[in-house]
Amino acid sequence: MNNKILVNGISVLIFRMSLSGIFITAGISHLMHPEEVANRINSAAFGQFAGSIGDPYFLGLITGYFLLIFGLLLFSGVFTRWSALILFMLLIPITVTIQLGNGILHGPLWKNIAIFGGLVFFIVNNPKVFSIYNK
Repeated sequence: MNNKILVNGISVLIFRMSLSGIFITAGISHLMHPEEVANRINSAAFGQFAGSIGDPYFLGLITGYFLLIFGLLLFSGVFTRWSALILFMLLIPITVTIQLGNGILHGPLWKNIAIFGGLVFFIVNNPKVFSIYNK
């Protein structure tokens, strides 16, 4: 389908800023409390999945930097598509490690699925309205 759908630019701006907020706050939290992130990874049902990638404390720190940097880029509309894509890829192991082990009816799992949907919007459409860098 190649149908054009008109969307109000302000709504896209609000959507982008709202979506990025969770990544910015999570990034700050990861950087301020990496030991809590490591404990959460170690106690998760699929914690061994993240443990196979690297040290949970280090993963908490590096994830915090990525969440914060690309959350801020998404917020400001700089490299929107790439920021959303990197956050999408980062959210996959987080969801597998932390959320999947709690069952299909677990609310935070569905929160992450909703976030995936929001990120897909920006990956597929790459809206340029109200962006600092719009090329």
